[in-house]
Amino acid sequence: MNVANCPRCGKIFVKGFNEVCPNCVKEIDQQYEKCVKYLRDNKGTSINELSEATDVTMKQITKFIREGRISIMNAPNMSYPCEVCGTLIRDNTLCEPCRSKLVKDVRNNAEDERRNDERKKQSGGITFNIQDRLNDKR
Repeated sequence: MNVANCPRCGKIFVKGFNEVCPNCVKEIDQQYEKCVKYLRDNKGTSINELSEATDVTMKQITKFIREGRISIMNAPNMSYPCEVCGTLIRDNTLCEPCRSKLVKDVRNNAEDERRNDERKKQSGGITFNIQDRLNDKR
């Protein structure tokens, strides 16, 4: 039996398909229903308005959107924050500038690793660290 503490409420529960306890699943489902009902009645709402009107956190609403439970296709004012900078976006998890920066950083890191590997090959795999040399003299 796989037992865990619920990350939302801290209660111990038998872990199955859900990552949270049955009480929290029920609460999340109720929050979802509140959001869906409000969105049906207020089509032009924003995520801030939805959160305030339903007392559901923006984080939970964003999770509903990312899980595909709430569609923002026909909700032109509905967007959610980028995970890095908080800019409001309508798809993925990062805005375009943050995504571009991440891609650039990954490329630069790969290039740095390639250069370090070339240096090691050119030196025959032997590297000399000045700090090691100073420690030898002591």
